[in-house]
Amino acid sequence: MAGVAPVDVQAVGEVLHQRQAPAAGGLAPGLARHGHPVRSPGVGEYAKALGRKVALHRKRRGLSQKEFAGLLGRSEAWVSQVERGVRRVDRMTVLEKVADALDLPVAELAAEAPLMASATTREPPAAEALRVLLGEAHALRAVLSGAGPIDRTKLRDGVDRAWELTHAGAYADLAELLTGLIPELEAAARGGGDGEEREPFRLLASAYQACGAALAHAGDPDAARVAVDRSVAAAERARDPLLMAAGGFRLAVVFNSARRHEEAGRVAGDTADALAPAVERGDPAAVSVCGALTLQRAVAAGRSNRAEEAYEYLRHAREMAVAVDGENDGHHTEFGTLNVELHEVAVAVRLGDAGRALRVAENLDVSGLSAERRARFHIDVAAARTQRRRVDEAIVALEAALDLAPEMVRVKPVVRRLVSDLLTMSPVASDRLRRLARETGVPVGPTDH
Repeated sequence: MAGVAPVDVQAVGEVLHQRQAPAAGGLAPGLARHGHPVRSPGVGEYAKALGRKVALHRKRRGLSQKEFAGLLGRSEAWVSQVERGVRRVDRMTVLEKVADALDLPVAELAAEAPLMASATTREPPAAEALRVLLGEAHALRAVLSGAGPIDRTKLRDGVDRAWELTHAGAYADLAELLTGLIPELEAAARGGGDGEEREPFRLLASAYQACGAALAHAGDPDAARVAVDRSVAAAERARDPLLMAAGGFRLAVVFNSARRHEEAGRVAGDTADALAPAVERGDPAAVSVCGALTLQRAVAAGRSNRAEEAYEYLRHAREMAVAVDGENDGHHTEFGTLNVELHEVAVAVRLGDAGRALRVAENLDVSGLSAERRARFHIDVAAARTQRRRVDEAIVALEAALDLAPEMVRVKPVVRRLVSDLLTMSPVASDRLRRLARETGVPVGPTDH
């Protein structure tokens, strides 16, 4: 391949600084913010559109109307009436419960106007420690007090260790490490001359990306976005456009994890466009980051039920992966042909194509990937097996994920929903399923079925 090609720092920066702020959620026809019904034109059409969406996503999850009713604590007749559009869902609290059972944002169930859900999720204790870290004035202290002696080797080793812990899903250890490392990096970044300061800013950007990645997987997209924004600012100070683009990749991951798929696709696409000149010149690092961005576009399209678009992005990403396989891009995206196949599994699951997901997964050897990435793969396999009602095999996959990255897996909403679905499908919960329920905080009892 050709040598490293220049990337336009300004072009990448403009993409990442022009992101839209989170939009305020409007209300669907017939819904009020505090759960009181509102009369409005078009309520009948809204009910029919909502019913069609509920039926579509219930079937994609492999649930019968009776099983879905059990998850909601409603009768089978109630579900049937909602899906046929003859019963309105006109209270926010009820719509939120339906969306949660379907693993959807409330906005996706609104027929005409967007709607924001207030989901309650578990989180690892480390998430709070990382939020506290982001709230402290490390940069201000560094500016006011100046830097002492800088041990660059120690800082490099610290950032490498941070990524090891992130990929292992060891968030408590990561929080402990970053609590000491980030203040040191902030001080070092402001202590050198024009040339010497670039590496500390580069290391600082990478450390904030590790923090953002952990927070995204821990279920706190708002704090994750703060960390990613700081990483992009530090990368810009380092004059490192590829590290800035890697920040765009992290931001797309954050948006996808927050179910803001349109924004995820937009930021991934804009960042990839900014990298296009370097990609065309054959810079392997640029190709790798662009490939990772393309995979996030595939995820966003898949989660928005745009199957043809999602698989087209996967095809493009596969072409890029063939060009760079075996070359380490240094940005911790794990991009390559294997990662493309893993994303095909994830996209197929979200599109309700369990057969395709399982066919692809069957031939993959993921033993060389990080524990965190392998755990997410097993969760996708468990979801596909649940769609096929293969309860025992789904339990095996979830157990594998839990063994690999317990801190991450225990708090993932999708895992709790899968465990809840498996309990619904099981006339008598096995001991192994009960253990999974205990580990993930899913109650086992009559109230769940």
